[in-house]
Amino acid sequence: MSPAEEIKSKLDIVEVIREYIQVKAAGVNFQALCPFHREKSPSFVISPDKQIWHCFGCGKGGDVLSFVQEMEGLSFPDTLRLLAPKAGVVLRQESNPEYSKRGRLLDCLESAAKQYVHYLETDAIGQKMKAYLLKRGLSEKTIKEWQVGYGPEQWTALLDYLRSQKFTDQEIFAAGLAGRSERGSAYDRFRDRIVFPIRDVSGALIAFTARVNPDKADTVPGGKYINSPQTEVYDKSRVLFALDKAKKAIKERGFAIVVEGQMDAIACHQHGFTNTVASSGTALTVEQLKLLKRFSNNLILSFDMDSAGQLAADRGIKEAMALDMNIKIIVLPSQYKDPDECLRANPEDFKQALINSRPMMEYYFEKVKSGKDLRKLSDKKEVAGAMLAMIAKFSNKIDRDYWLQRLAENLGISEQALRESLPALKSGKPDLAASLAPAPAAPVLGLNREERLSEILLALLLKSPDFITYSASHLEPDDLSGETLISFYKNLIIYYNKFAVLDYDSFRLYLQEQADGSAEVIDRLALLGEKDYYQHDANQLKTEITQVLLELKRFSLKRKIKSLQDQISAAEAGGESEGMAMLMAEIKNLTEQLNSLRSL
Repeated sequence: MSPAEEIKSKLDIVEVIREYIQVKAAGVNFQALCPFHREKSPSFVISPDKQIWHCFGCGKGGDVLSFVQEMEGLSFPDTLRLLAPKAGVVLRQESNPEYSKRGRLLDCLESAAKQYVHYLETDAIGQKMKAYLLKRGLSEKTIKEWQVGYGPEQWTALLDYLRSQKFTDQEIFAAGLAGRSERGSAYDRFRDRIVFPIRDVSGALIAFTARVNPDKADTVPGGKYINSPQTEVYDKSRVLFALDKAKKAIKERGFAIVVEGQMDAIACHQHGFTNTVASSGTALTVEQLKLLKRFSNNLILSFDMDSAGQLAADRGIKEAMALDMNIKIIVLPSQYKDPDECLRANPEDFKQALINSRPMMEYYFEKVKSGKDLRKLSDKKEVAGAMLAMIAKFSNKIDRDYWLQRLAENLGISEQALRESLPALKSGKPDLAASLAPAPAAPVLGLNREERLSEILLALLLKSPDFITYSASHLEPDDLSGETLISFYKNLIIYYNKFAVLDYDSFRLYLQEQADGSAEVIDRLALLGEKDYYQHDANQLKTEITQVLLELKRFSLKRKIKSLQDQISAAEAGGESEGMAMLMAEIKNLTEQLNSLRSL
């Protein structure tokens, strides 16, 4: 068995896809809104039995490997590498000629992480840093689980170690673990710092963030934290710290807590708030929000939002509103500067602040009105201007209407006047949602009625093989429309007559051996039957099959009559009379069959 087949055999496609999008049961299968194009009703179908998926909206489909490859934008070897640990499969470099550059970088980063942990435990200053972390409230278990480490103050300690592990300088630099001085000398990027690994949503270690030695915080230039630079495997705008650990809890609890710092996120997890991620001190990006939206549409932000101006200027909030996400704000008691400090002092205070979190617009409205006298025209104008600027960011018209009504009632200004003053509408700017939402996929080429019926028949026969013999006795392969579907029907009849049973996997292999293109449609046809007919019992399926056979037979007879009529017209135009009587007789025969076709 190849590594790819072994990985597929050990993974549940539904559970893997569930990590990316929200799925719902539909009979024995599952349905979802397709992540590859915009749609309002689910056309994305997953079969746990067959371990395949297909979208009937955009036409994409495949197995668990193709899904992850498409979602992550990875090469096939990198997809295997990503999924192998989930499946408990060990990939060996020597047996994989396509072992990628990305794979080497990930190995380099993992090796660095283990060495940073070693330094934390064995280096003299590293041990002091561990004592600091324990004093800050992190437990031994948490430090180990999060693989927190220490980068020694020596200039090339990590470089020397990674070189000893057969990583080249080019790989070490490409992984963002080293830099060069103006003179060209190489040096470790994270020196004398506490190091926190950054992992992507699937758990692959892709970067680090490093906190300055607290004993030197006042003497080291630059910020308290430094991060890995952008690399081939790390794009900070597409990563949320701790999402790999939080995604399951986010789905289960129905919301994500978003904090600013890594220590805040780790502290939240240690105290049981395991649905927490960190934005790493920057505004949320569209890509990060789309990541979160896979697991929940509800965000609770614990940011420093002391002023209304800060809230209105936050780019992440604007983009979350445009993506129609529900946003709440956590207001910590004033004595705490961040969640970490609050949790260390009194976890119950954080819990209550979470319970009392307020819808973002409610919080903002109170901030905007604070200190204003709404009897004064100037204050009314100021409040209206601030609120309208925020209302215009909504992509949902229901939200807009609600807040326009609410604002009108509070300010004593007509709703129509406020509506005419909305910045986005007044300036004619495009809706934010339209600019942020993904472009729709190219539509699948539409099928005519005859082609659609041909697909439905084959889908029903795959679902209910007991009717294959019945179908074969009433409908010839050429009665279907489309060469690929005709070949599929022929193969289906031959296979079933030979084995008297239809094993999906074996039939799939049989089609691949025929090399006539019919193997390319089996997954789509199988899921079409599951998608539209999963609630049908045997009698309902028989009725459906009979009706489809009847209609296909009518189409076939009409097609044959039209072909004969064209032959007659061509003969008449050419002045030929030979064989005309035979053609006329055949048309009469087919027409009588068509007129008498009432049932099978």
